[in-house]
Amino acid sequence: MDFSITDEQKAFRASVLEWAGDVVAPGAAERDREGRWDPGVWKSFGDFGLAGLPIPEEYGGGGASIIDCCLANEAIAEGGHDGGFNLSLGAHWVIGTVPIWLHGTEKQKRTYLPRLCDGSWIGAWASTEPEAGSDAAGLRTTAVRDGDEWVLNGTKIFITNGPIAQLCTVLAKTSDKGATAFLVETDNPGFRVGRELDKMGCRSSPTAEIALVDCRVPADAVLGVHDEALWRIAFECFDWERTVMMASAIGGMQSTLNVAVRYAKERQQFGRPIAHFQAIAHKLAEMKVRLEACRTAVYRAAWLKQHGQSHQMEASIAKFMCGEMSVQNALDAIQIHGGYGYLRDFPVERALRDAKLGSIGGGTSEIQKLIISRLLLE
Repeated sequence: MDFSITDEQKAFRASVLEWAGDVVAPGAAERDREGRWDPGVWKSFGDFGLAGLPIPEEYGGGGASIIDCCLANEAIAEGGHDGGFNLSLGAHWVIGTVPIWLHGTEKQKRTYLPRLCDGSWIGAWASTEPEAGSDAAGLRTTAVRDGDEWVLNGTKIFITNGPIAQLCTVLAKTSDKGATAFLVETDNPGFRVGRELDKMGCRSSPTAEIALVDCRVPADAVLGVHDEALWRIAFECFDWERTVMMASAIGGMQSTLNVAVRYAKERQQFGRPIAHFQAIAHKLAEMKVRLEACRTAVYRAAWLKQHGQSHQMEASIAKFMCGEMSVQNALDAIQIHGGYGYLRDFPVERALRDAKLGSIGGGTSEIQKLIISRLLLE
């Protein structure tokens, strides 16, 4: 198993890192304070050719490998210092666009993928409900066939990109046996965006409640196999989240470590930089160890996925490690900064709030431990 990357991949990562530093990082703190999405940053993202990175070139995408997507996601997080932007791009890539590529009809692919790939459209995914979070099978949103249409009714919550998406894949119960995925254009009069949620972190990414009120979609809006969306599509989305999307946690941890190292070398106490004190130096060492452990776990899971090998346990291990260790690294960075780390003027305070979502979204740390233990006991 070789985790080394080619010279071409190194150059690609470096170009994305530079783009993120030039475009995403400026104004990141202000966007966080205001809870504001910046469409100009997204347009630049599309113009740079990143909006359709995982999608084959024949549909307007970049044709990138899973490892390439991890490298890009990591570089954007490291250079951009904006967890919200990575959250929105992850939702757009992994659960907004990839399912159409993998499960859509040729007509659906030709209709939607080019617009999602050039960034003129943003994708979203709506499965979570007020009573169905970790229990993904507990859906209450229903879809009933009416002639050549389906009628959807229900409520979704925690929908990333909900207020800004043009296309949303909605999961709804279609029988006692299972659920079906539907491609819903958000200008549909039955698709209603509710209140935007005021989050602790990743605040530049808009998240909202969604109501489906007699939302009528044509029969050809069904994505994939009827009644099998949970097993064929939703769980696959979680798999992509636990590999490709978790690379953003690596970039965030690297960014936090960079900031902590720089501060420790500059901050003077008792006549010398605080980096010279063992207590501080050891915290930096522990942060580096956690970072590299998470990096190895994420890229191992991604490598296995890219090569078509079994990787469910590895993906859950990576998700669990990143969710927990990125928070601890942010806490240590705050401790190194002392009182200044507690202020919003410094990026480590934001890093902690952004990192916490990693242990909740896309399957909680508790769910990852449940998956890992079940696989062990099988």
